[in-house]
Amino acid sequence: MALQELVNKLRAILPHESVLYETEDLRPYECDGLSAYRQLPLVVVLPHTEEQIVKILQLCHATRTPIVARGAGTGLSGGALPHAQGVLLSLAKLNQIVAIDPLARIACVQPGVRNLAISEAVAMYGLYYAPDPSSQIACSIGGNVAENSGGVHCLKYGLTVHNIVKLRVLMINGEYLEIGGESLDSAGYDLLALMTGSEGMLGIVTEITVKLIPIPEKAQLVMAAFDDVLKAGNAVANVIAAGIIPAGMEMMDKITIHAVEEFLHAGYDLDAAAILLCESDGSVEEVADEIRRIYAIMQQSGATKISTSRNEAERLKFWAGRKAAFPAAGRVSPDYYCMDGTIPRKRLAHVLNGIEKLSQEYGLRCMNVFHAGDGNLHPLILYDANQPGELERTEEFGGKILEMCIHAGGTITGEHGVGMEKINQMCIQFSKSELEMFHAVKAAFDPMGLLNPGKAVPTLHRCAELGAMHVHRGEERFAELPRF
Repeated sequence: MALQELVNKLRAILPHESVLYETEDLRPYECDGLSAYRQLPLVVVLPHTEEQIVKILQLCHATRTPIVARGAGTGLSGGALPHAQGVLLSLAKLNQIVAIDPLARIACVQPGVRNLAISEAVAMYGLYYAPDPSSQIACSIGGNVAENSGGVHCLKYGLTVHNIVKLRVLMINGEYLEIGGESLDSAGYDLLALMTGSEGMLGIVTEITVKLIPIPEKAQLVMAAFDDVLKAGNAVANVIAAGIIPAGMEMMDKITIHAVEEFLHAGYDLDAAAILLCESDGSVEEVADEIRRIYAIMQQSGATKISTSRNEAERLKFWAGRKAAFPAAGRVSPDYYCMDGTIPRKRLAHVLNGIEKLSQEYGLRCMNVFHAGDGNLHPLILYDANQPGELERTEEFGGKILEMCIHAGGTITGEHGVGMEKINQMCIQFSKSELEMFHAVKAAFDPMGLLNPGKAVPTLHRCAELGAMHVHRGEERFAELPRF
């Protein structure tokens, strides 16, 4: 369909100002938080009702026009990268909290509601929404569902999938689908888990019912400094081995500590090779006992300096440094590339040493900040896109980190999704039969492949072209992983 004809049909559904197609109007939508990948969409639409989305989907379905859903644009894997010949569907205007039930401890919200806004709205009931990505002041709950986001407290409280009970979804043909329910269990297959983390490839989520939990009576944090990353990694394992599941347990390496401290002055030890933040929450008695035990474990694990937050302001200050790691990286480097791999906790020191070797090999600095408790790494590769070849070298470095995570028994993503960023590494992580099954699931929901096409799940042809598959005794298998 010609652009003007498509625009005219869309403007029959939406107000004229809600259909954008001029280049200068499209430019703000050319990328998500992964700005290294950019693509202008054919047209952007900004509906404000579910009925409008139904009509948009029906139009795209009838004309076979690709459609990419977008939330707040804070994603870090290129999951909301537009399609050059498609419609970019912004859900930003669907930003209402539909209902709050403090007795059932649930809230029904639209996808454009900010993550933090949920907790702000239910605080009067002594409740909050647990998943807290670093971008929670800006990221939308719809985007969190699309990527199955986590946050610094996901160790104890889980990812998005563990904190939602029901989704209202529109299929590509405009039909409604209600997944999950407010009861303890639902009949049929667990489509709620399937839809969460599906990166907008199966349907458009228009309502999310989230779980709410009581605000803890007390929260306290232990900050431990170590002169060796291996000791810090062992401390993480020692805490978990002691039967303690902290509310959050985060680690930062030396380069990250310096970048954050210069940016925010959070009180971090600049002599440390690594800093571990370990928080306990619950009743006053529970926290006092758990903090005492954590403090002792840090001492036994070789911490050179240990601080305990004395009040709420100091606790938030310690966390502010961790949550400011990404903007701090922007102060010390023209560009940074944030990775998102997950490994078993016991392989933490091994993988960090491997990243250091790769950093030297590629001549690029790398800040390591991650959810230590569940092994979710966030290496930030620092580079300058204005230097010829540096972006390509950075992408190759990042790919090697992900391959190392797979080899360590982990996976290529923990909470950022696959999007465009990691699609090549999907060829390494999964077998031919597994990828075929992923494509079958996609086809069951979206037979024409119009929803967010070309993302997350690579074609077998792509994998073969990359050389990630080889033929062995007549059977296609994936190439062996490199060892680090």
